[in-house]
Amino acid sequence: MNAPLRRVAISVLVLFTLLILNVNYIQVVRADKLRQDPGNTRVLAEEYGRARGSIIAGGTQIAESVPTKDSLKYLRRYPGGATYAPITGYYSLVYGNTALERAENDVLSGNDPKLFVRHLADLFTGRDPSGGDVVTTVDRKAQEAATAGLQAGSATGAVVALDPSTGAVLALASTPGYDPNQLSSHDPKAIRAYRAKLSDAQLDNQAINERYSPGSVFKVIVSAAALSTGKYTPATKIPAPDRLPLPNSSKKLENFNGESCNGGADQSLIAALTISCNTAFAQLGMTLGEDKIRSMAAAFGIDDSGFTMPLKVVPSTLGQIQGQAELAISSIGQQDVQITPIQGAMIAAAVANDGKLMRPYLVDKVRAPDLTVIDQTDPEVMSRPITSQVAAELTTMMTSVVDHGTGRKAQIPGVQVGGKTGTAQTDPEAQDNSWFVGFATGAHPIAVAVFIKHGGATGGDISAPIARQVMQAYLSEQGG
Repeated sequence: MNAPLRRVAISVLVLFTLLILNVNYIQVVRADKLRQDPGNTRVLAEEYGRARGSIIAGGTQIAESVPTKDSLKYLRRYPGGATYAPITGYYSLVYGNTALERAENDVLSGNDPKLFVRHLADLFTGRDPSGGDVVTTVDRKAQEAATAGLQAGSATGAVVALDPSTGAVLALASTPGYDPNQLSSHDPKAIRAYRAKLSDAQLDNQAINERYSPGSVFKVIVSAAALSTGKYTPATKIPAPDRLPLPNSSKKLENFNGESCNGGADQSLIAALTISCNTAFAQLGMTLGEDKIRSMAAAFGIDDSGFTMPLKVVPSTLGQIQGQAELAISSIGQQDVQITPIQGAMIAAAVANDGKLMRPYLVDKVRAPDLTVIDQTDPEVMSRPITSQVAAELTTMMTSVVDHGTGRKAQIPGVQVGGKTGTAQTDPEAQDNSWFVGFATGAHPIAVAVFIKHGGATGGDISAPIARQVMQAYLSEQGG
């Protein structure tokens, strides 16, 4: 063989070798990643050939597949529309999938190894293969009340409700929302046209994807840190000046609207929380020190790490604290402190659950197409931020907030309700953000967080009433 032919042969051999390596890399190394890529419309189109499993809340399908007569055998449908969109997400031929449609895609599509035996049986019986069902922890009455409360004020915001004793997510609402049905049709042109009308805020899940300054909600953390030292009780008197000079600064911290907490005199810790005294908690935070505040925040889950449930929750954070002045501002939930609404619910839930913080979870169980349970979530303790005694003291203090203080609009006749309001100033050009976190005790406890972005009023005025509606809806359904 002459030199030119040899070079051609070697070049061809190299090209074939590279081709084989590339095919193996795609089919073996990147196969799972490509299959799970929400933008891989080819995989999605193939999956339309089988019945996708349902997503269920309270015994009702909130996502289902129905037969069609067009080239795609099944259409994904969402009977609850925007109300359940933060939970279901969408399953789109054009834009892939989100929320539980994505997190539980293997089960819903029928590709999960847990369904292997079922598919093997399908081969022998000739049945059409189908996906498994995902049964959520969501309480329909609580979810619908949460969404209605947010929509009534056309708010950008979120509501999260948890079962404090287990961590089960009872409600996960986010507004403004969208209709997942219009993103999951079989008409690509119509899908794109609808998507073009949606803002990023409509598609965003405010409950778990965004974090905000919690304002006075953070005073629960500072109170927990103080009580946990053993040097404070709810009756302990603490300084509550009308204005608090900030160390190494010419600025003085004032209370909301320049009000006086106790005529400038010392007041009890419970009274300071009840009326949400800024100067008292700013001074208390400086007295306790950054280490105690940061340690307690981390124990409640504010630790920059985030978690999944199985939806991914962005981390809540205390941020950087440089000096006593920043510590004072951080102690009233400002400066760089930011939490997600679900984190707010977790704070209330830990207090209501005797000091134990349960890991939030959204999926109760997974079922095969024959309704056999193939996976079940067991409640799990996430941390124990406070003792039973401190939890009891905080319960008394937070109940005082609702009975006598800023959280009166969360009251439910005949039910012990505790909570904490928050009004966070984030932008001089924008209205304040409004918060309420709280709980109802009893045979069927529930913890709730309500966040309203740029609400234009205090947390006690606009967030607490929504929390009351959600708790009432849940308790009424439970018969308590």
